[in-house]
Amino acid sequence: MKTYDTAEKVSVCHWKNGQKVLRDDTVAEEVPVALVYNGISHAVMLATPADLEDFALGFSLTEGIIEVPEEIYGTEIVEVENGIRVEMDIASERFQYLKERRRNLTGRTGCGLCGTDSLSQAVRMPPLVMSNPVFSTEVIHWGFEKMDELQLLKKKTGATHAAAWLDANGNVGLVREDVGRHNALDKLIGALVRQKADRSTGAALVTSRASYEMVQKCGSAGIGMLAAVSAPTALAIQIANEINLTLLGFVRENGHTVYAHPQRLV
Repeated sequence: MKTYDTAEKVSVCHWKNGQKVLRDDTVAEEVPVALVYNGISHAVMLATPADLEDFALGFSLTEGIIEVPEEIYGTEIVEVENGIRVEMDIASERFQYLKERRRNLTGRTGCGLCGTDSLSQAVRMPPLVMSNPVFSTEVIHWGFEKMDELQLLKKKTGATHAAAWLDANGNVGLVREDVGRHNALDKLIGALVRQKADRSTGAALVTSRASYEMVQKCGSAGIGMLAAVSAPTALAIQIANEINLTLLGFVRENGHTVYAHPQRLV
C-alpha cells in the first residue's frame, strides 16, 4: 500500500524573548479525502493522509453506511490532483440504503456534521452498549501517559489529535492520529475491526473534548467506555447515560471527572 507524507518542512520566522530566528518547522499535512461508495462520492473530509483504510472502514460503520465489515467487498486508495479518493465497493442493499439517506457532507477538522440537511440526521441514537469493561482509575491515567508517548506525529508537529485503545489487560498498543478528532476515532475503530479486537472489554481514549459524535461513534462500535482529556457536552452526557456508556472527561495528571455510568471504574 502506498504511504503518503503526513508532515512537511516549512520555513518560519520564530520570535522568542524579542529575538527573531529563521528556521525550519515541521507541520502536519491536511488533505481532502473523498469517501466514494460504488462510484458515488458521499463524503469529503479534511484528514491526515495515513491509515486511510482504517478511516474508511470506521467511518462506514459509525455512520451506519454498512452494518458489518464484510459489506465492503473491496477498497482502493487513489491519489488525484486535489486530494485522495478512497473507493469502496459495498453490498448493493447497503448502497441502496445510502442513496436513500444520502447527504452532501463536507467535513472540516472541527466539524463532523457539515452538510447535514435535516435535524433527524444530526442526532442518531446508537444501540444500547452491552459490553462491560472494568478499569481502575490508575490504569486509565497510565493509558493516557502511554498514548502520549505513542503520538509520533504530534511530537513532530504538535497539530494532531489521537485516539487510543486501552485493552482489558491495561495495555495501549493501538493509536491512530489525525488533524480531526472524529477522524482519529474512526481510524481507531476501523483498526480494531480490521484486527478483530474484542471491543467489549476495552476503553477508547481521546485527546479531545467528548462531543456527541464521539459518544455516538463509540456506541455504534460497541465500546463501553470513553475517556477524554477535555470536557464533554451536555448532549454527549445525555446520550452516554441513555446507551449505558461510561464517560470520563478532564483526564489530566491525577484528576478526572466521571459524567455517566461510574460503575465500571474501580
